[in-house]
Amino acid sequence: MNVSHVKKKLEIALGGTARNPEDVNVFHNLRLKFAEIPISNVIKFNRYINEYLKVKETTGLYYLCHGPREGNPNNINSLERKYLPHVLEILEIMPILNMSLLTLHLWMDRRFVKAKVLDFKVELLRKIIDMATENRILICLENLSENWHDLKIAFDNLPLLNLTLDVGHGQLLREENTSFNFIKRYPHRIRHIHLHDNLGGNTPEDDLHLSHGRGIVDFKNIFKALSKMGYTGIATLELKPFEIKSCLGFVKKLLLA
Repeated sequence: MNVSHVKKKLEIALGGTARNPEDVNVFHNLRLKFAEIPISNVIKFNRYINEYLKVKETTGLYYLCHGPREGNPNNINSLERKYLPHVLEILEIMPILNMSLLTLHLWMDRRFVKAKVLDFKVELLRKIIDMATENRILICLENLSENWHDLKIAFDNLPLLNLTLDVGHGQLLREENTSFNFIKRYPHRIRHIHLHDNLGGNTPEDDLHLSHGRGIVDFKNIFKALSKMGYTGIATLELKPFEIKSCLGFVKKLLLA
């Protein structure tokens, strides 16, 4: 047998977005490794912590966290007085569930976000990272419509900042999926991947979160690029549980580099 033609599986642990504790049980049955839990309201989430703890113990899955939306991306007052305190509250409860990674939405696209606001967001991220480091939590900035150069200011100034590469978002507001540039420019920053499909487009409504293969995202070549860079990490299927079940076979085939 010619070993050069033997496909090697990408070492990527797959998880799903859990909107409630029951989703975690579904992921366990699908043999996923983890659940990424979005927290948009700490007070409401606290009501379910014990349930999440119980299902974590019974399934053995581990948890990641997805932070809240930022609101108006150019409103410094709102970012400082609402968004930042909310994120810091989330960092305080993450250790209870042994969450070690937090993905954040902070729009850094220079076409739409003012330069002074970009500078402010870098300093805001610095405060978040300082607190996260104390709790041994990795902070990942998720790409929205940005290309690699939009995040350069953050990565140049924040050596502990990581990237959640969202391949679906990479298809929006761009002629070519930006995932390839992020993989080329910042392979050492990519610690997490979000997987979902769409048809491209220029509005928030075009972020369809379709099952893989139902849109135009070039998953085959993106996964080849990930294999070439030697990515070994985690990837969240940002879909509803029944959609994950329907496309899991497709995704597992993609893992064969």
